[in-house]
Amino acid sequence: MSELPPDHDADDQPDPLDSFDEIIAEETTRDPDLAVIEAGSRTLRTQGGPPDADIPTRPTDPEVDKALREVEAELATRWGETKLEPSVSRIAALMDVLGEPQRSYPSIHITGTNGKTSTARMIEALLGAFELRTGRYTSPHVQSITERISLDGAPISAERFIETYQDIKPYVEMVDASQEYRLSFFEVLTGMAYAAFADAPADVAVVEVGMGGSWDATNVIDGDVAVVTPIDLDHTDRLGTTHAEIAAEKAGVIKQGATVIMAQQPVDAAQVLLKKAVEVDATVAREGLEFGVVDRQVAVGGQMLTLRGLGGEYPEVYLPLHGAHQAHNAAVALAAVEAFFGVGAQRAEQLDLDTIRKAFAAVASPGRLEVVRRSPTVVLDAAHNPAGARAAAAAIGEAFQFSRLIGVVGASGDKNVRGLLEAFEPVFAEIVVTQNSSHRAMDADELAGIAVEVFGEERVQVEPRLPDALEAAITLAEEEGEFAGGGVLVTGSVITVGEARLLLGRG
Repeated sequence: MSELPPDHDADDQPDPLDSFDEIIAEETTRDPDLAVIEAGSRTLRTQGGPPDADIPTRPTDPEVDKALREVEAELATRWGETKLEPSVSRIAALMDVLGEPQRSYPSIHITGTNGKTSTARMIEALLGAFELRTGRYTSPHVQSITERISLDGAPISAERFIETYQDIKPYVEMVDASQEYRLSFFEVLTGMAYAAFADAPADVAVVEVGMGGSWDATNVIDGDVAVVTPIDLDHTDRLGTTHAEIAAEKAGVIKQGATVIMAQQPVDAAQVLLKKAVEVDATVAREGLEFGVVDRQVAVGGQMLTLRGLGGEYPEVYLPLHGAHQAHNAAVALAAVEAFFGVGAQRAEQLDLDTIRKAFAAVASPGRLEVVRRSPTVVLDAAHNPAGARAAAAAIGEAFQFSRLIGVVGASGDKNVRGLLEAFEPVFAEIVVTQNSSHRAMDADELAGIAVEVFGEERVQVEPRLPDALEAAITLAEEEGEFAGGGVLVTGSVITVGEARLLLGRG
């Protein structure tokens, strides 16, 4: 079932019955996704934010930009990410004709409902700080498709993206001709990522699933470490309507003999994950038992943490991201990297503290409580389901002292929009409903109908065009006066956040 890391000498280690037992008690009784181990003063508030995010802009060279648009257009002719045929047969066939590039490096595979991308970025930063060459594959992108494939902590260039696509295109067409269905948009991108990592070559790949686990296109790797971030209800039409059903699908990333790093989970989801781990002889480390957040205090631009890892305690770790959920993501990321290096299994000592601190201090996660404008402050957050919205609402209340917060919400029609709005209702003074350019976007009038039921008619404004919605929200926030502390939170969808980011001059 679960394997505890071996203890250090008693003189070197804190008493296991000491403060960490209190942390365990808090962790095991808290709301799995949102509760936090509270500690210390919260008198130091901030209007800060993470380091500048590595979001690429359009290529400045017209020829490169044209070539990238042609690749994007070709990819757009394929099944989108929301149209699925649950099978890994096509991606497995592509890997076969490419010579199994995904077998040429070890990997850390990340599934879950919320927090996957932020956790992946933290893992990437930690591995890079230990001088490993990383390849990271995440989705969806905020602004540029090239964000999805990163090497050495930065998105690959447009030129390299185009080159990678052209290199595998003949093999993609070969697989298309042999299968009942053509490779999807996501499957081709996954093939590109695995090929790019092998070509680099990468020392380790950090891979985020697109959806689910078992039949996700990424699941042709055998992750040495499988990470499961908090599971909640999302994509219920495809993954199941209960935590247990969704966990059963996501458990597919747990491979024979792997180490599983498991964030705090609903009880029924945890049971499913633990059962799968037993079946494949995997070792499990659980948040709140083998690792966790010991102490967390709000600091300028983020938070100061003490993390309990598999090898010991890591004090005074500065994380330039806001919210309790990001602290828990950091604990998961640290445990995953420790497990990758064998801490708790082959070795008992903890990782170098200064290196850990340096890595976390450099983490950025675009579109996750990201400040993109001042006077008034405009914050972007890609929350798109109720659990993510609850986390964002709690974090923005903690990290910012807004006297009046205006929400700009553009959501997808296939999400639990009512649940998302209900999570934000306590923190939004008013809400401006809008829609993004995606074909999946919920119509602004339909969204307004739900918003009126949640907020009341007097708190809801409708602006179907996102530029108008941003202008309206900023105007409402400015009504508080220059020094009164009005703010704007743009949320509801990664696409809404990405488009707002462009409109506000970030990229």
